[in-house]
Amino acid sequence: MPINQIYPNPTVKQVIFQIRFPNLFSMENNIGDIQYKIMEEFPQSALIFKRQLLFLDTGEEGLFKGVQDEFEHKRDNKNAEQLGGKKIWQFKSNKNFQLNITADSLDITSQHHKTYQKDGADKFRDIIEFVLTKFFEVIKIPIINRVGLRYIDECPIPKKNNTTFKSYYNSVFPIDRFNLADAKEMVYRTVIKKGKNFLIYIESLSQIENQYKLILDFDGFAENIKSKDVLTTTDILHTIIEDEFVNTIREPVIKFMKQKKVG
Repeated sequence: MPINQIYPNPTVKQVIFQIRFPNLFSMENNIGDIQYKIMEEFPQSALIFKRQLLFLDTGEEGLFKGVQDEFEHKRDNKNAEQLGGKKIWQFKSNKNFQLNITADSLDITSQHHKTYQKDGADKFRDIIEFVLTKFFEVIKIPIINRVGLRYIDECPIPKKNNTTFKSYYNSVFPIDRFNLADAKEMVYRTVIKKGKNFLIYIESLSQIENQYKLILDFDGFAENIKSKDVLTTTDILHTIIEDEFVNTIREPVIKFMKQKKVG
């Protein structure tokens, strides 16, 4: 059951591409040149500052709690530089996708694309290729520490019982032992090697807007990749993820994706 078409009602809700590289002290000096090169696709820009704070709870129970707080400040905030922390140069398109660049990473997040590279709609691969081409024109990095591609799908569970669930999914959940009808939460996570690459595969039963759904989280990655091979590696990761998605869903999910979206 290959995915050979673009569906009007896809289950994918978010796609994320990321590369990680050694911390570059020169990034701040080069970010302006990168901005000019990507401006046609990413006209909106902001400088974000994020830092982590650790709070100590000294109440009667003597609990010590670590809490991560994020502070976001636009470029015109006079106190932003004083806060320190991690700088994120953020660029947004008019099609609901976002590019973040830091001194040691680049990521693109999309909630817009319905396809990676099939004809008939905007291709996520085209955006990745555009950004990488412009980025590497400015930043000469021989080796990328990590290349990642992640898909997060929200899949339907029309009736929360074992019979319906098995007809929709080839799941790894132990529902023969723990009845799905009785479950408030189920989570499965594994990290597996796929040739020279890796896949983090997560299934989770979650309640979203008073309706239970199966969340499929596919996070493919490769390590120590030459810059010239990043896009080819991403193609391979996409194939790995697509194969696992196809292996997990059954025909009723295909029918669901073929439905025209309401609203």
